[in-house]
Amino acid sequence: MFSMQFGAAVAALLFPQAGAAGMVSLRLALSALLLLALCRPTLRGYRRADWAVIAGFGLALGLMNMLFYQSIARIPLGAAVTLEVLGPLTLSVLAARRRISWLWAGLALAGVALLGRGGFDGLNLAGVAYALGAGALWAAYILLSARAGSRFPRVDGLALAMSVGAVVSLPFGVAEAGATLVEPRILALGAAVAVLSSVLPYSLELLALRRLPAAAFAILMSLAPAIAAVAGLVVLDQRMGVLEALAIALVVAASAGAVATGRRGRS
Repeated sequence: MFSMQFGAAVAALLFPQAGAAGMVSLRLALSALLLLALCRPTLRGYRRADWAVIAGFGLALGLMNMLFYQSIARIPLGAAVTLEVLGPLTLSVLAARRRISWLWAGLALAGVALLGRGGFDGLNLAGVAYALGAGALWAAYILLSARAGSRFPRVDGLALAMSVGAVVSLPFGVAEAGATLVEPRILALGAAVAVLSSVLPYSLELLALRRLPAAAFAILMSLAPAIAAVAGLVVLDQRMGVLEALAIALVVAASAGAVATGRRGRS
């Protein structure tokens, strides 16, 4: 999580030169090349349904990142991730189907309401909409990632989906940034962002999931808004007040509670 959120903060530093669309397309393209080189996935022996899953997975991955980068171009990183995490939280609440799940949903909404009370010097509405859209696609990404993992060995599914995501985002990045994307400084920093935001965290997630129960892993992932706020403060000097910190704490608590409740409900 630290790798992913600090990678996003570094990417935001480059928005004035390459733009949000340019950075996300560069990140996904370089991530796809690295994963393909490391995994060397086979393309034979799969059915049409398997490729449909990869297409959906890649589309969700590409659009999720495109919307998220558009969001952090307009609102602080901590606020964007707080809103984005509502997607997986909603998925967890709906999957649990228990009355207490509505408590967690209400807690999360209280946190979002605090963010709207002039916190972070006021939230840009387009940035909020992009973050919420990214959250919905994050929920879809989780579902499709599980399906791809059951159909493709190792991280082959991720490598192929990342390639689809890169193809989806590249036209937008080229249209916005053009030749800036191949400038040595932008290319080098883009490679760093690709490693920090994609290759390293996804690899660490796979290692973690081999050692931790999925529910425990999900609870730890609910800390993403808090870590994003730290990254925003350290890298981007995005400071927050008491209300903003409380808003993030409420969403973190709601996410952890929803996952923990859902785990007990299924046991």
